[in-house]
Amino acid sequence: MTYVVTENCINCKHTDCVEVCPADAFREGRNFLVIAPHFCIDCALCVSACPVKAIYAEADVPQDQRGFIALNAELAEAWELIIRKKPAPEDAGHWATVSNKLGFLDKETAAREASAS
Repeated sequence: MTYVVTENCINCKHTDCVEVCPADAFREGRNFLVIAPHFCIDCALCVSACPVKAIYAEADVPQDQRGFIALNAELAEAWELIIRKKPAPEDAGHWATVSNKLGFLDKETAAREASAS
């Protein structure tokens, strides 16, 4: 089993979870984080660290969020490793209250964003 980042993270992108991950399993996109399933050691430390409750054990991912299992695996292959906490987006509080955010997911890497600026 692995852990999975789900929809609540989109546009919230709190990074508290990456600092507690002993396996360096998190990967970063512009407005979302994912867990690389091949690196996750199933420790569950990230679950309690996530302030928006976006992380679930794979077996516990809500039915309407099951697509995020494959999405984490796919994006983890393309996105860069993140191991240090960064400030959350200024509007993260607003986005934490929004549902049905999949359409807002930006699949570009955060590294491309940083090199573009």
